[in-house]
Amino acid sequence: MKKLVIMGLITVCFLAPAFALEEAGSKAKEFKVYVDKNNRDNHYIPSGCMGDYGDVKTNDQSADNPHSATTCIQFSYSAKKSQGQGWAGVYWQNPANNWGSKKGGFDLTGMTKLTFWARGAKGGEIIQKFVVGGMAGIYPDSANVEMGPVELTDTWKQYTINLAGKDLSYISGGFSWVTNSDLNPNGATFYLDDIQFEADPAMKPENKKAQDMPFYVYADRSSPGNHFIPSGYMGDYGDIKYDGAWKDNPYLGDSCIKFIYSGKATQGARWAGVCWQNPANTWGSVDRGYDLSKATKLTFWARGEKGGERIEEFKVGGIIGEFSDSDTALIGPVVLNKEWTQYTIDLKGKDLSYIIGGFCWSSNLDVNPEGATFYLDEIKYE
Repeated sequence: MKKLVIMGLITVCFLAPAFALEEAGSKAKEFKVYVDKNNRDNHYIPSGCMGDYGDVKTNDQSADNPHSATTCIQFSYSAKKSQGQGWAGVYWQNPANNWGSKKGGFDLTGMTKLTFWARGAKGGEIIQKFVVGGMAGIYPDSANVEMGPVELTDTWKQYTINLAGKDLSYISGGFSWVTNSDLNPNGATFYLDDIQFEADPAMKPENKKAQDMPFYVYADRSSPGNHFIPSGYMGDYGDIKYDGAWKDNPYLGDSCIKFIYSGKATQGARWAGVCWQNPANTWGSVDRGYDLSKATKLTFWARGEKGGERIEEFKVGGIIGEFSDSDTALIGPVVLNKEWTQYTIDLKGKDLSYIIGGFCWSSNLDVNPEGATFYLDEIKYE
């Protein structure tokens, strides 16, 4: 009997910290993600490399001018497109490499914000977004909150993700960052430190509001004002080559977008296209739509390499899924000129309160039997 009592006490001693940890958010004022290398208060592991994972190098014990203590985290993003994605990012997960297939979420109820310090190696590095939660799978996160884009300076600066009013009862993806080669064509090296959830009663829930106009899909290769990612390759996706930093004869600024459609029917579909999405690669499975209800039109400039290239349609919206676009609008077919020409998609009377498919084009082999090379620039809602 005494032995059973002792064993029971041992069990309670081991389980109590675990229970306390699972409910840390409801009682504690802070919940650390990263303090210092090997600090016992650290939670989550930066193990979830995404996109062009071969382009990312991580040093979680950099002694190069940390914000506090002795170390910080250094990320080096080469933008070489090692996996052909054009973007990359890292997720802090619990346990390591958990994409929602295992139980691992913490109950962070009571936390109202996540704060972190960041700086660039040179300044001017652009991170497309920082995210809390967002894990799908068998054990999905209870919230998905993002902020960005963020243009870093070469000195430490604190940033805040507002979590007030969010359901934080289960978070296994504690923190992540994402960027892409369009925003950082020459790559980016940056540092993060002192990442933590905080219970700040002064934080109030943010009301989702309509975006101000103009709202750019693409302005220039490294513009922090760009929105949506050209990640949704369709049909004969192997026939498409994309360059978001083409410098030869842009319409405006120092770069434009170049597409080469080979027309080889690599996947046997005999058509191809690309959709700009938020976030990358979503077909309506993630709640990340923008409210673009202030827009009355989308304008863009386009030209063909030779002239006569035919695009069957340019489109706004139209993605259908668990979180569908609220409407769709299109023009086409469009026969391109050799000179830059502006085109307009009329959005008057459309419900643009929720848009994850910001822009799209598609064409086919029948109207471009020898393929097509064309250019796009200054894509924006107005």
